[in-house]
Amino acid sequence: MEDVGISSVVGVYGCACYNYMETQMKRIDIIRIAENQHGTFGVMLDHDIMRDEPIPFATTLELRWRNNIENGSCIPAGQYICKRVTSPKFGETFEITDVPGRANILLHSGNTLNDSSGCILVGEEFGKLNFVTAILRSKAGFKEFMDKVKGVDSFDLTIYQTLLKSGYSRLKL
Repeated sequence: MEDVGISSVVGVYGCACYNYMETQMKRIDIIRIAENQHGTFGVMLDHDIMRDEPIPFATTLELRWRNNIENGSCIPAGQYICKRVTSPKFGETFEITDVPGRANILLHSGNTLNDSSGCILVGEEFGKLNFVTAILRSKAGFKEFMDKVKGVDSFDLTIYQTLLKSGYSRLKL
C-alpha cells in the first residue's frame, strides 16, 4: 500500500483523520505463562486495532528455554516479523524471521513437543494427551490463527516472558 501522507488526507477529507487500520501492521502477541517438563505454554492474542485491546484466541506450546540452541530451545522473548511462507511439511503458514542464531522457525499445528523442533505450536486449549501436558485441538487453533491473518503477508509478533515454573504453588505469598 502506498503511504499518501497526512497532508494528502487533509486535502481530500478536510481533517487530519485517516484509516488507522490501513497504516498499521497486524499485531499478534504470545504471552508465555507456564513452563514444565513438557514445554513452555502460552496464550496467543490478536490486537483489535479499532478497540486497541488484545483478545486471547489460541494456546501455544514451545520447547523449554535452553539458551536458544537450534532444535532444542524456544526462541528468545522479543519482537519479530512473521512472513507468510509455504512449508513442504506444514503447507501455508508463517515463519518468524530475524531470530538470533536461528532459522526456519514456523507457527504450525501440533499437540506435544514431539511435534516440534523449535517451532511454535498453536492449539485451542490446554490439557493432557497420553499423560503428557499438551495443547489440544491444534488443527482448529491453527485454522483460527490463519483466519486472523487472512490476507496478510506479514505481521508483528511480540513474545512476552511471564512464566510460572514448576513448583510455583510452593511459593509463599
